[in-house]
Amino acid sequence: MAVLRFLKKNIVFSVAAVAAAVTCFLVPPDKEYLGYFDWKTLACLFLTLAVVCALRNIKFFTIVARRLVRISGNLRGLFLMLIAITFLGSMLIANDMALITFLPLGYFALSVAHQERYMAYLFILQNISANLGGMLTPFGNPQNLYLYSYFHIPTGEFCRIMLPPFLLAITLLALCCLPIKAVKLTIEDSFSEPLNKRRTTLYLALFALSLLIVFRVVPYWIGLVLITGVLLWSDREALLMVDYGLLGTFFFFFIFAGNLARLPAVNELVSTLLAKDTLLVSTLSCQAISNVPSAILLSQFTDNYHALLLGVNIGGTGTLIASLASLITFSEFRVLYPGRTKQYFWMFTAVNVGFLVIMTVAAKLFFL
Repeated sequence: MAVLRFLKKNIVFSVAAVAAAVTCFLVPPDKEYLGYFDWKTLACLFLTLAVVCALRNIKFFTIVARRLVRISGNLRGLFLMLIAITFLGSMLIANDMALITFLPLGYFALSVAHQERYMAYLFILQNISANLGGMLTPFGNPQNLYLYSYFHIPTGEFCRIMLPPFLLAITLLALCCLPIKAVKLTIEDSFSEPLNKRRTTLYLALFALSLLIVFRVVPYWIGLVLITGVLLWSDREALLMVDYGLLGTFFFFFIFAGNLARLPAVNELVSTLLAKDTLLVSTLSCQAISNVPSAILLSQFTDNYHALLLGVNIGGTGTLIASLASLITFSEFRVLYPGRTKQYFWMFTAVNVGFLVIMTVAAKLFFL
């Protein structure tokens, strides 16, 4: 039963495992399989997730975010504050972790302010904020971390590529908040747990170390030893809370993508399509198989990392399966409001497709 629950919760992991197994019949395992895996990406992802889990366990993000929400002033300010928190949070702790951390805060804030009718719209904007906010940093989204490592993209160039769509996303999200009336709010927050300053200092230091590893300043094996060792001593639960389903998804898609790249017919077809329009192909691919698998798969067939980066980040908007983070938001809303899922789905699709179209057109015209 535990295995079935894990597979149900990690659908993309299950699909990746089956896809990898099927391609193993087409390309029997050999020594070349060892070259499929980007061990640095896997190590960086594991270390970042572990430290973020440790910070969540001491309620660091909740305490900071609640303090910010209390100073929002009015309903529109509350929307802007929550979206900004989620947007910036995804830059630091990845999009799925940002949603897990800040969606409950959004629910709490609108509930105590008696503005539940805006809940679906807020969740959708928070979801878009998480998917697009992480695009500026190599560690903000899993697909960014992979492409940054796989293509050895210079940090300055990475930021230059992603800054224009990042600024456009901020503008669009701010515009989406304009229809919300600036109704004055009084939010009473009974949460009074103090911040553990010693643990906070320790975990922020570990987070800084994980960033140095991402930016290739410190070898990743040093982080595996130091960060894992410290967390084994201070918070073993954080190591157990790491999203191993996401790590497993990467592992199996490395096998899947590596095997497909060795099939001449597939190699020629995908390479031809990407040569014609890497941005459009990668964006559309995300709508069908999600952005992380698209990044891993398509990177085997093109060197145009500029367009691929734009495509797999912008492509996180659109359909409900375009990003794994979107499924997190949908699941959370379905639990809270089981009778309003159809309304949520259509609103989600309309808003996300709008973002997808605007940002794709802007990328084609101005960002390439």
